[in-house]
Amino acid sequence: MSSRHIRVLIVDDQALVRRGLAKLLELEEAVEVVGEAEDGVEALRLIPSARPHVALVDARMPRMDGVELIRRLSQEHPRVVAIVLTTFDDDGYIFGGLTAGARGYLLKDTPPEDLVSAIVRVNRGETVLGGQIASRVVSELNKTVGTRDLGGLTEREAEVAGLVGTGLTNEEIARALYISEGTARNHVSKVLRKLNLRDRTQLAIWAAEHRLTGRG
Repeated sequence: MSSRHIRVLIVDDQALVRRGLAKLLELEEAVEVVGEAEDGVEALRLIPSARPHVALVDARMPRMDGVELIRRLSQEHPRVVAIVLTTFDDDGYIFGGLTAGARGYLLKDTPPEDLVSAIVRVNRGETVLGGQIASRVVSELNKTVGTRDLGGLTEREAEVAGLVGTGLTNEEIARALYISEGTARNHVSKVLRKLNLRDRTQLAIWAAEHRLTGRG
């Protein structure tokens, strides 16, 4: 395959899941499966030779679970971006994975086309959260934004800032907050003006510094 294809490492302790994902992804022109690992220990051993761009990581595995693997990737292999792909949607795994450095969090019932889209998007620097996961992130933001000095932002504007910080597009922010895309765009513009920031990148950094993304 061309070197332009996205190289994917599958990390899951269930062989049947690994094989199924590999077969699924082999049908896609955009990606190339370069390895499979049954846990974080094996994944770290394979990475130097497999040279993946993206790792699909289960949350719960023996020896080294997904959160610890993602933390190690952030420290030792920062060019490998991770997507948590799991059946577990409890807050510990969600915020543990995102805090460790995951650029995506999806459940295993995600449609195949959405999984492929997520791989492509995280590879180009975006963050992708499954719909219900985005809602959980919003819920967590609702619990915390009122206790911080947020530069005069309203609660809704702080929510939007946090979602920009996780990499969501205006369309995804709109879906997560049940507002129109135009309203989401207006909120982003207003936040940038209030904080005197130039662009979404600066806003994402600001959101992380103010612990609105779970990674500050």
